[in-house]
Amino acid sequence: MSLELWFAFAASSAVLLVIPGPTILTVISYSVAHGRRANVPLVAAVALGDSTALALSVLGLGALLATSALWFAGVKLVGGLYLLYLGAKLLCTGIVSSELPLPEAPGSRLRLFANTYLVTALNPKGMVFFVAFLPQFINPSASVAQQLWVLAVTFVVLAIFNATFYTVFAASARRVLSSPNSQRGFNIAGGSLLSVAGVWALLARRPA
Repeated sequence: MSLELWFAFAASSAVLLVIPGPTILTVISYSVAHGRRANVPLVAAVALGDSTALALSVLGLGALLATSALWFAGVKLVGGLYLLYLGAKLLCTGIVSSELPLPEAPGSRLRLFANTYLVTALNPKGMVFFVAFLPQFINPSASVAQQLWVLAVTFVVLAIFNATFYTVFAASARRVLSSPNSQRGFNIAGGSLLSVAGVWALLARRPA
């Protein structure tokens, strides 16, 4: 994998991670309710949850992509269409509400950890997204499995930094994310990035 391809993945992942989803909304809610004492279990839960989801995705995806060039091209094509769909959907979402649907925070740190881990690891949409997203940054002429694990580790590290940021600035983040203008900005940024990734996948040359 070239440094340019890795950097493109890291930059794309960083932007996507900032966009508030179920995990980030859970992290913000628990951080606001429990303060700094929730930071460590929340960040640990996000790290372990993303690692679990990515490991499950990579194990199956690596075996599939290593089968043949035809499968590789097929996965990239379907993944590109899926990313394009997600991008268009996000761009058309608009502002649903000015209030964030934040979950109620449990009392103990163990439950904070367990709830956040389950939200992160067992989200089937997240696994499908990983299967569609990761192959777009794979060089088929190099070891597919090795590249997948490099991308997975990179994503988890970025997710840890992202979760840490949101836990530390939870109260401020909640106020910012409840703003319609901020929601619109997240929708446009995320939708544009996913659409570009989808078009890139559809126009990329297929391996022989």
